Amino acid sequence: MTANWQKVIIPPTASIREALEVIDKEALRVAVVVLGCDTLVGVVTDGDIRRGILKGIELSAPVSTIMNKEPTSANVALSSCELMAIMQDCKILSLPLVDDEGKLVGLKTLYDTLEVEKRQNPVFIMAGGFGTRLRPLTDNCPKPMLKVGGKPMLETLINNFKSHGFYKFYISTHYLPEVIENYFGDGSALGIEITYVYEKEPLGTGGALSLLPKSLPKEPLIMINGDILTNVDFGKVLDFHVKQLSDATMCVRDYEIKVPFGVIEGEGHEITDIVEKPTYRYFVNAGIYVISNNIIKSLPSNEHLDMPTLFEQKQRLGHKVLKFPIHEYWLDVGRHDDFNKAQTDIHELGI
Repeated sequence: MTANWQKVIIPPTASIREALEVIDKEALRVAVVVLGCDTLVGVVTDGDIRRGILKGIELSAPVSTIMNKEPTSANVALSSCELMAIMQDCKILSLPLVDDEGKLVGLKTLYDTLEVEKRQNPVFIMAGGFGTRLRPLTDNCPKPMLKVGGKPMLETLINNFKSHGFYKFYISTHYLPEVIENYFGDGSALGIEITYVYEKEPLGTGGALSLLPKSLPKEPLIMINGDILTNVDFGKVLDFHVKQLSDATMCVRDYEIKVPFGVIEGEGHEITDIVEKPTYRYFVNAGIYVISNNIIKSLPSNEHLDMPTLFEQKQRLGHKVLKFPIHEYWLDVGRHDDFNKAQTDIHELGI
């Protein structure tokens, strides 16, 4: 039984945002919704939250609007093998445990008991930027090699990928490439494989894809900026891409803009509506992508191309391009304020 299962219990009146905080903080990938002290009424996974976000449900809404109201549960008296069989049959990662009276008494998870499956998919990390906004910290150090929590951000990112079974890495370098190469070498010390791709001139995120070797594995590739601190489950992103038969998938984040004034709507001099202090929500690019091999092969060599332009081009040509909303912790460490925030946040992320 999971030792800290009580920490993922929330009431049905809790907001979706509160459920999200519980899921991210406790790393059990589920929040258990309980009425009173011990009556199980639902469970919430990150998938439930993701689907709610796509439907436009506000994070301030009660968790009861998105929870699974008929969760699978099992009697606590069952053996571990029996509980594991239930989870495998139902394809779930966690199982609430109840006593003979149906009261919640625990939680069993499958995630930590299963061996992490090795994935052949390549991971391409962009680590060639100058980090101009972080000077003087980057005067003699590439931005992804700046230490957060006593370890280079790039190493933390690689370790997160490793925890999800990825071991084939390609790292794009340009500014001070020797600092990165001397630190990681061929990756064998970390139990991974690293191939370096040197950009003589910055080609943009999309253009750098054309520099990858022809021996690149045919499986879809995950691409990410090397200055991102996140605990995203990259396996889930990849599984979505494959299941949806996507050619290119962009991870996006829900971004809110709150206008502190009344917004006046109308045409010409006529006022048709007054919206008091509205909140507008948008999906923004999170700098994480899954790209299928056919897209990579189609790119011209050594031509500058940014990733949004690549997505626009392929969409016009009829390729399937999708968005995948992420709700997990995410921070683009581009400024000094971000760097200072990362130093605090890293201790709570468990990565």
